[in-house]
Amino acid sequence: MVSIGGLAVSLALVAVAAVVSLWQRLGLERQVVWAAARALVQLLLVGAALALLVEPGRSLWWSVLWVVAMVAYAGDVARRRAAEVPRIAPLVVAAFAAAAAITLGVVFGLGVLPLEARTLVPVAGMMVGNSMTATVLAARRLVEELRDKRDEVEARLALGQPSRRAATPYVRAALRSALSPQIETTKATGLVFLPGAMTGLILAGVSPVQAVLVQAVVMFLVLASVATTTVVVALGLVHRLFTADHRLLPLPRPADSTS
Repeated sequence: MVSIGGLAVSLALVAVAAVVSLWQRLGLERQVVWAAARALVQLLLVGAALALLVEPGRSLWWSVLWVVAMVAYAGDVARRRAAEVPRIAPLVVAAFAAAAAITLGVVFGLGVLPLEARTLVPVAGMMVGNSMTATVLAARRLVEELRDKRDEVEARLALGQPSRRAATPYVRAALRSALSPQIETTKATGLVFLPGAMTGLILAGVSPVQAVLVQAVVMFLVLASVATTTVVVALGLVHRLFTADHRLLPLPRPADSTS
């Protein structure tokens, strides 16, 4: 267990990052301190809320409501991170809803983990958090591909291809870009690095074998959620970026859209 004193001592590690910024004149020391302080406050608030959720007799529906709120917030985060992607927030919410139905359905529906507040919220959080970057990357990459290769897309359309078929090569490129980092991370797990979930369990006193089993479940869940969310967003964007008569809508560059 980590004491308050131990937490205070660990702040020296934040100072190390700030000193590096000062030493190399990066100008990031304020951001380092602010990021650490914000993360600490957020974690304390989440920890307090989770302590309430896992109290004996607490209804599981409160945990379900938490998961719904996380999915809704993911849509807002995606909207802010990928402002150039039109109407991305509803797509991201739909993508994470689909991923939750599949991944959480397997993990809890088939009894891999018990369906409890102490498991539902953390597992759903890892699903959303680890898939967010890939989902935004897939959306932005697809818009970039269609925008930068508009001539190719319109040539395919002029040859009589429907919009979904004309966009297929660019959808595949976007999905490869989004999925490849997670695939490489999965391949390197255990040899190059020890994941956070496994490390946390071992530090908490869980046997290494049990920690490995839990980490494997989490790793497979994240891989499936990344694949699900990215494909739902990519296919949904194709539907939105083309008109009913198979014409590609104008896709302004980010600088153009803010001018």
